[in-house]
Amino acid sequence: MRSTGNFVETDSTPKLCLTVLNLEPRTLRRVKQLGVDTVLMSDSNIPWTYETISSRQATLSEAGLTLGNMMIAGFPNAIYGRDGRDEDIEKVIESVRAAGKTGLPVVEYNFYAHRITEGYRKAEGRGGAKLESFDYDRVKDLPPLPEEGAHSLDEMWGNITYFLKAVIPVAVESGVRLALHPNDPPPPISRGSGQIMGSLEGWKKLVDIIDSPANGMTFDCGVTRELGEDPIEVCRYLGERDRINHVHFRNVISHIPREKYTEVFLDQGEVDMLGVMQELVRQQYPRTLYPEHPPQMDVDLERPDESISSGMFTGFAYTVGYARATMQAALALEHSAS
Repeated sequence: MRSTGNFVETDSTPKLCLTVLNLEPRTLRRVKQLGVDTVLMSDSNIPWTYETISSRQATLSEAGLTLGNMMIAGFPNAIYGRDGRDEDIEKVIESVRAAGKTGLPVVEYNFYAHRITEGYRKAEGRGGAKLESFDYDRVKDLPPLPEEGAHSLDEMWGNITYFLKAVIPVAVESGVRLALHPNDPPPPISRGSGQIMGSLEGWKKLVDIIDSPANGMTFDCGVTRELGEDPIEVCRYLGERDRINHVHFRNVISHIPREKYTEVFLDQGEVDMLGVMQELVRQQYPRTLYPEHPPQMDVDLERPDESISSGMFTGFAYTVGYARATMQAALALEHSAS
């Protein structure tokens, strides 16, 4: 029997990753024990500096880990088009330049007018595991928040176009790719505001604003299904245009597109997870893949781990293991077909 042990991560395969909340040796050991070599971090203290990023990279390198992506935040005036947006954008630009100097390949970001997480509730999964569920009926009449206001789709498209025209040229010069995360949850209106990344039409519009691989997005196969779309077809559309700069790998059951869904175990749900992985392997997608939003197991509710994002180490052990096996299966199928 031929071993599949050779079907591992290379420069032309996805890189499994986890988000870490600190750089303590205990945290990094746990990541390595799961067979993960790449981590994600976030930082809203902008502008980033070369020294800050390179120091993190050095600590990770000592543990045999690589920093594959950092989430940037802290530029609300740019998102809302308010006074001070040029100053916010300049901080983002400085951060992108610093990322480029350190060799950090991807900077992820959000552009929510409002993220309506108020619609989330815990649902019960198999064996009593806790799953995330969303129902727009719970929150569709919530008013705008005073600090955010209400913003139309046209206004938000204008704001992100202004942002991208300033930032993407610097990203190209710096050798950095930007990855905009889709709206999740993706309802049409969120506390009075339109959601530019809450539809496939919006995703396509985003990547066409500036024709550059630096102007990409986080392809989330779970959110794709929340929209009622086919994740494999969408993965192919974005991948053929070289616009997938990060991947979120999760499964859902969509009850009402954009409005009601449940995030489930990776081996359940409506997303063909192996099919998505096969498409990424076919494309030779080489960047990070994050098996996020794990189910909450009893042990993680009893002893939450504050070093790994979401505090659910056991849940992540399951999602990482499933994603690893799926990738090895996809690589083996690709090899046998060639």
